[in-house]
Parts: sequence; C-alpha cells; structure tokens
Amino acid sequence: MNLTRRSILGLGGLATAATLTACGNNSGLGGSSAAPTTSSGDDGSGITLSQWYHEYGEQGVQEAVKRYAAEYPDAKVEVKWTPGDYGQILAAQLLTDDVPDVFEVEQGGSLDMIRSGQIADLTELISPVKDDFNDAVMKRFTFDGKVHGIPQTIDMQLLFYRPSILQAAGVNPPTTFEELVAAANAVATPDMGGFYAGNDGGVAVLGTMLLWASGHTQLDEERTKAAFLTDEFYAALTAYREFSTSKGLLQAASAEWYSGAPFAQGETAMQWTGLWTLPEMIAAHGDDVAVLPFPRIGATGRPAVPFGAFGACVAAKGRNVQAAKDFVKWLWIDQTDKQVDFSDSYGTHIPARKSLVAKASKLQSGPGADAARFVEEHGFANDIMWSGSLGDTYSAAISNVVKQGTDPKDAFNGFADLVAAELEKLKG
Repeated sequence: MNLTRRSILGLGGLATAATLTACGNNSGLGGSSAAPTTSSGDDGSGITLSQWYHEYGEQGVQEAVKRYAAEYPDAKVEVKWTPGDYGQILAAQLLTDDVPDVFEVEQGGSLDMIRSGQIADLTELISPVKDDFNDAVMKRFTFDGKVHGIPQTIDMQLLFYRPSILQAAGVNPPTTFEELVAAANAVATPDMGGFYAGNDGGVAVLGTMLLWASGHTQLDEERTKAAFLTDEFYAALTAYREFSTSKGLLQAASAEWYSGAPFAQGETAMQWTGLWTLPEMIAAHGDDVAVLPFPRIGATGRPAVPFGAFGACVAAKGRNVQAAKDFVKWLWIDQTDKQVDFSDSYGTHIPARKSLVAKASKLQSGPGADAARFVEEHGFANDIMWSGSLGDTYSAAISNVVKQGTDPKDAFNGFADLVAAELEKLKG
C-alpha cells in the first residue's frame, strides 16, 4: 500500500487501516504510480545531494519538487520519487552506507530515528523562524527541546456538512457530540445518510478523536502513563456506540472516509474526511459546503482536529551533512514562494508557516479559512511515544466497545499496565 497523507494522520489509532504520512492516491497531493525518477539541479559546487520523497497522489507534485531542486544554485540535487511503502523503504535505506542526504519523514522524525542518531539536529536551523511555524505542529515536531525536521505542509481531517440540509431540518451546525447525533438523525433519509466516517462505522478513523474530543491526551506530561482512562472517556465510547446503532450514522458508502465521493455524490449530509477533498466538495456543491472540528464530547470535552505534517530531515551520517542542511534551509525556510506553491497548487493543504497562510489562495475564505484556523486552535497529533503496539491495542479495544458491545472498562482492562511498560522500554 502506498503511504499517503491519510497514513500520517492515522498512525497509532486515528486510522489504523490507512497508516498516514503524505500523499498517494486519494490523499491530498494527486496520483501517479511511476517508478522512481531522478531530477537534478545546477552543479554549482561539485557537491551532489540526494533528496527522497514518498509518492504524492496529487497531480504535479513530482514535477514541482524536481523544479525546486533544479533551481538550487549551490549543489546538484537528485530527487528520488519513491512509490510503495515509503516508510519501510526509507527505514531500510537508513541502515545502509548509502543514506539519502535529505528525506521527508512524517511528523518530523520518529523516536527510533532520533534515538539511533539517524537524523541531524536542525534546531539551530529553524530557531530564527520557529515562532512563525504553526504552534501545534511545532509542539509535535519538538522532542527533548530539539527539532529534527522542518515542517513542509499541513494536512488535517475535519467534518464537512451541507448548511442547506441542516437548515431545512431545523438543526444548527453541531458544536457538541449530542448535537451531532441529533443533527445526523434529523437529516437522515432513506436515500441519504446523516453522518459518515468510513465503511467500518467510523471506528478506525475516529478512535483517537473520541479520546481528544472528550478532553484527554494520550499520555501524561511526563510520558509515564496513559492520561485518558477516565469515566468521561468511557462515557464517550458508550455515546459513540449508541450513535453507531442509530439511523443517523451511515454504515457504508461508495468510497472510504478519505475520499470525498460520498459527500460529493449526496450519499451523506455530513462526512468526516480530509481537507484534501475540499476542491471536490466545492465542485459538487458550490457554496453549500462548510466545515467544523469534531465536536466536544461530555462536560470535559473540547473541539478537536487531527493534523499531519511531513518534515524535511537531514541524514546525520550522510556524506554532505552541512551541504544538506544548507539546502533544507534554502528550500523549507528561505524559499517562501515554493512553500506556498507546494501547499496551494496541488490539492488543498495548509502552509506550515503562519505568515504564509494568507498567501494560500484556497484558505482565504469559506471552508479553507476555517480549516486553517481549526488546526491552530484545536489541532492534535499522536504523541511521539505513542508506539505502534499501543495504537494497535487501543484500536482493537475501541472496536470491541463499538462493534461487539464490550463494556469500555473491560475493553481497556490492563491497558494502563501495557502503556506504562511500553513507555518504560521506550525511555530506556
């Protein structure tokens, strides 16, 4: 399976079925399946740098990144376009003596990459402009006070709805989960669902949303234990299970949650999906499209949206570490026009820097402007120490509650011990 923006947003429980990074088909930046290709910039110094990207889905991205590389004046830059399981391919390559000098990594680098010394510390590189980068993104990109990746662009998930349909049913845009349930049931008809979040009833993609929207975080500040095993969290799971049995939740549609097709084709009045579908939604419904964060659940709840961002990283053991840092600074810090182009010209994405949001044409009004604000105000991402095993176990427990009717406390019995043990291993 090609890694996509879905996978960055989904890693560890958000959408386990579609592990997210940035862009294969249906992702957010267009769709090719060509074999790896190479492009090069001007050879101004005798230095040659290799730069790796995963395969973006949006049309034109491959040509754009090759163009950026060709314009770099201080070295020859060879771009490797990498179809397939980019994460696994990159991880294997980083264990060889022939590592890429520059490469993109989801959320700015994994704990394993940082701990094993595979990626260079870029803190000094970003420090002069760090405050200009999206606060929520930088919080996720920072570990132990250091930054190992420069954010490239932001993707997110959010709730799309048709204002005219809600208005006709006499309901307001939902700001609480109870209102979402009421609205979904009010607008549902035999021909159109009320709310859709995937052909599994939304269990995979919304699993971690139920944690965040009920007012919790995955881990405590010290990263020693789970921070969400409360009565309020269990009540949120019960509420979603009850919703899943109502007429308002569309259980199956023509495409999965990450495609805009169900909403665009009128199969549902509300859909949880990605910002990358915005052009498709507007093409289908014009001004009758609006967006919201996932609504708060319960008395301790808060609105929430998940985001994902790839970061440009430098191989700490590469042949030209300083030259690679210079190139990353040139492209992802100095070349603001290219950063806007990367976010705004191929699908709909949010520039990682606050000062550039105003230059992205699709974010100046309507749903695009709201989406950019939601990330800043309500953005969440999986903790860097929320490991694959924790995410897998968490997702299984959520499924047992919603699909099998298991009592939430029973479903999460033993999870606190698992978290503590896993964190102890990771900290060791």
